Amino acid sequence: MTRIRRAARQNKAMLMKTGSYYIVHICVAALVAYAVTGNLWASLTLSLLEPTVQAVAFFFHEKAWERAGRKAMPDALPTEEALLTPSR
Repeated sequence: MTRIRRAARQNKAMLMKTGSYYIVHICVAALVAYAVTGNLWASLTLSLLEPTVQAVAFFFHEKAWERAGRKAMPDALPTEEALLTPSR
């Protein structure tokens, strides 16, 4: 449980962004599903299932892009190891 809390604290902004995206997605999905099916229960079921899967995918998609961005950035500052290693 501690790992989950630590991960939640470290990713608070991203989780909040994911949550707001989830709410918007549910509303849009419900409206589209109702327009297509005309069935309230079917639209509610679809609108909860699909955005839930999308929210999880979105979180990991954002993490992957964040990691890719860090790898793409050249090291502007020297690493701690470089600072501690005496130059010749």
